[in-house]
Amino acid sequence: MGKYVFTYSGGGMAATDAEREAAMAAWGAWFEQLGPAVLDMGNPFAGSTAVGSGAPNGLTGYSIVAADSLDAAAQLAQSCPVLEHGGGVGVYEALAM
Repeated sequence: MGKYVFTYSGGGMAATDAEREAAMAAWGAWFEQLGPAVLDMGNPFAGSTAVGSGAPNGLTGYSIVAADSLDAAAQLAQSCPVLEHGGGVGVYEALAM
């Protein structure tokens, strides 16, 4: 079983308290659905800056999950709440060191 990092981009911020509560409930339900595959729910990102020409830009958060393969991890990401709001999920295999 390998470790995979989900990076989130886009999706926007909720404008009202009710929208924020609904968004948090959707994320909570998704993490619950993933169950023990979730190794670290991660965090949203606040401000950022980029150093170097290859630095990623526009990421809004991350999570770490366990899966049997990159394809299996991508399957887990397909029901991520950020996708409902025009965002995206990058799926990266973390190499054991």
